[in-house]
Amino acid sequence: IEIYSLHVDCKVTSRFAHTVITSKIVNRANESREATFEVELPKTAFITNFSMAIDGKVYPGIIKEKASAQKEYDTAVSRKQSAGLVKITGRKLEQFHVSISIAAASKVTFELMYEELLKRQLGKFELLIKVRPKQLVKHFQIDVHIFEPQGISFLETDSTFMTNELTEALTKVQNETKAHILFKPTVDQQKINPELNETLLNGDFVVRYDVKRAATAGDIQIVNGYFVHYFAPHEMPVFPKNVIFVIDRSGSMAGRKIEQTRDALLKILQDLRPEDHFSFITFNSRVVEWKSSVLQATAENVASAAGFVQTLSASGGTDINHALLTAVSVLDKAERLPERSVSMIILLTDGQPTSGERNVEVIQENIQKGVNGKYALFCLGFGFDVSYKFLEKMALSNGGIARRIYENADAALQLQGFYQEVATPILMKIEMQYPENAVEGLTKNNFKLFFEGSEIIVSGKISNELDLLPVEIKAQSVKSDLLIDSICYVFIINTDFSISAQEEDRKTLETQALELSLRYSFVTPLTSLVVTKPAGQQQTELANKPTEAG
Repeated sequence: IEIYSLHVDCKVTSRFAHTVITSKIVNRANESREATFEVELPKTAFITNFSMAIDGKVYPGIIKEKASAQKEYDTAVSRKQSAGLVKITGRKLEQFHVSISIAAASKVTFELMYEELLKRQLGKFELLIKVRPKQLVKHFQIDVHIFEPQGISFLETDSTFMTNELTEALTKVQNETKAHILFKPTVDQQKINPELNETLLNGDFVVRYDVKRAATAGDIQIVNGYFVHYFAPHEMPVFPKNVIFVIDRSGSMAGRKIEQTRDALLKILQDLRPEDHFSFITFNSRVVEWKSSVLQATAENVASAAGFVQTLSASGGTDINHALLTAVSVLDKAERLPERSVSMIILLTDGQPTSGERNVEVIQENIQKGVNGKYALFCLGFGFDVSYKFLEKMALSNGGIARRIYENADAALQLQGFYQEVATPILMKIEMQYPENAVEGLTKNNFKLFFEGSEIIVSGKISNELDLLPVEIKAQSVKSDLLIDSICYVFIINTDFSISAQEEDRKTLETQALELSLRYSFVTPLTSLVVTKPAGQQQTELANKPTEAG
């Protein structure tokens, strides 16, 4: 089985990436062989189409509502065979995998399309293309076209497999608003060495860029009756933070996890700004406060905290409820904090609640009632024994986010990386307001916090043909209340039904999301891609969108 052509074609327009992967395979044997198409794509991407063409006959994939697709599949195939075509394979990736049998000398063309809204983190957008052909490919090509109407401020490529020879196969062309990156290595350039027919191409091909920002109110683009508003102020003073680190030291954290936690916390302590305030709460079956109040991040207090962190050891149960309520109480009682400051709680845990209150729904209610919109809660789940859904719902209900920390050698770096993302709040209580009679179907348009280096995106439908859209942005900065009143000139549907929504709202949101998924052909948690194969083979397979386990 030979892959004679592999083409990755990616077009990015205003942060929205549309990727088409085309693999052409021929069976050089004189008998039937299995041809496999295996692609890793970002978890944040949505498959929109898949097809196979075997000796000229096309077998298209069809996107259907998940329950009805599963019903059809169960009728056609015994349950034992239902392996699913998509699975999570890493921190950022999921894998799409299809195998079919092709006759001697036959050719097959696989084509997969997926779309992704690129998210700005730490001042840049990142496009990740996973490259793993597992053999030398005669015609191998990656094309990335970027068009950003605001202008491209910087552009770089990175790769985990690049050599001097492969660098010669990489070209970049860039002007004010457009860029084209072409990676087209010859067979000889792909080889590990001239004698071996083994490929170097195994790893990540990454494009990073950012856009120019002029207007304070951000940038609005209007296409086909929809608008997208990008807002990312920069060069603004940072709010002082009041941070409580709530650290799980139960028995399951023993060994490497608690060591990595200590390493990360020691580095995070060095990153605190002198105007920040902080404290630690550690918990197993018991909850221990390092100090009874938050302390300013003076050199003396940071050194004292470092001494405390170095003594952290792990044993006992997990009382998440009591630990978080204690953190809320410490912030409630805190005095002499900067008048304009941002208070946040960062929870790190690796397990389920096993001590004190164990019912996760009761814990969620208790924490939401205690926090009452005053503080942001960030939840870090260490490893896979943790109930990620529980942490995610708790964080989203309290103005924060959840993140999984993977149990690898770089866990301490993952923890530090997360802290860096939330270390620089520059706006709070952000409200994006548009004329009521001009827009409908708005996505989320109020935000608790904005961090330096990120970006807020609001989209919606414009009721009539407008070329100009007035926008009013209200927010608080460290120095004053802001009111940005602007008229912005100029197709994405950014609908994320909230995990934190109440049950009845959630049903309505799910119905809307399903309708959009089917209308625009997206494989989401509510839809399935039905792949039909030639007669004589397991004829129907399903591709579903995997979700974070737990």
